[in-house]
Amino acid sequence: MSADPLSDALAVADARSVLSGGFTAGGDWAINLRGRDRLKVNALVRGECLLLREAGGEPVRLAEGDIVVSDGAKPYVLCSRPGIRPLDSADVTVDPVTRMARLGDGEADVVCVSGHIDLSRDRGDLLRRALPELVHVRADAAEAGALRWLIGQLTAEMTTRRAGVEFASDHLSQLMFVQVMRVCLTDAEGLPPGWLRALADERLAPALRLMHEHPAHPWQLEELARAAAMSRTTFAVRFKEAAGVPPLTYLLNWRMSLAARSLRQDTAPVAELARSVGYTSESAFSNAFKRTVGVAPRRYREEATARR
Repeated sequence: MSADPLSDALAVADARSVLSGGFTAGGDWAINLRGRDRLKVNALVRGECLLLREAGGEPVRLAEGDIVVSDGAKPYVLCSRPGIRPLDSADVTVDPVTRMARLGDGEADVVCVSGHIDLSRDRGDLLRRALPELVHVRADAAEAGALRWLIGQLTAEMTTRRAGVEFASDHLSQLMFVQVMRVCLTDAEGLPPGWLRALADERLAPALRLMHEHPAHPWQLEELARAAAMSRTTFAVRFKEAAGVPPLTYLLNWRMSLAARSLRQDTAPVAELARSVGYTSESAFSNAFKRTVGVAPRRYREEATARR
């Protein structure tokens, strides 16, 4: 693995960003969106609308160029104004060529492209736990320039339908999600405790990078604290507050994430895989994996193979 925890996490989670379509809307309209086991992404290409959460609270006003990422746990509504009964996204007629739906009966003054981040391959835990319920990236954010370009390219791909549109759209939406994650790193206070919040802490980041770069190393708390230029106690307290778990528990979870990805993707013997994440004993690794993931390594591999 590299010393870039963000790239590592995206790779280990097998996160796959897919542009699923979008809609144009005008007049009075509302649509109910569900993420299920996927992160849901909406980018407002043109116009303005409101986002209403299932739990209530103040509507979130979205402007042209804004992007929202939902953790997929709860549905939400995009609408022209409150009080309109929303259509379910599953009941909307979508153009088979452009993959765009038409909402409302007025002049189309709103254009929104939608996508999702498929998290099913690692059961969604690694990325979903690191993000708040809803991420709102405003058009004037530091990453707005790059995001506007990506949104423009995505829209062009969907409307022109040139050769290679599926491949290009998926990769552009993946880049868009990386930019959103970078925005999250600039606002650590808005993140729940987890690896992303720990990475956003400049004092903790060096220790986090060491664990990612050398996961098989038998790291001790003193070594990691020294890398962060802190005392052992100060480091342990600060790391747990940011990551939600103690440093060595984080290391264990990261090793198991790496192991899970290997079990999904290759056929290396379990003993060899155990050594790659710091275990000299296959039985010790198997016990740790089962405690962390919920099933034994061989069973996990069998289930992953069956899903493929």
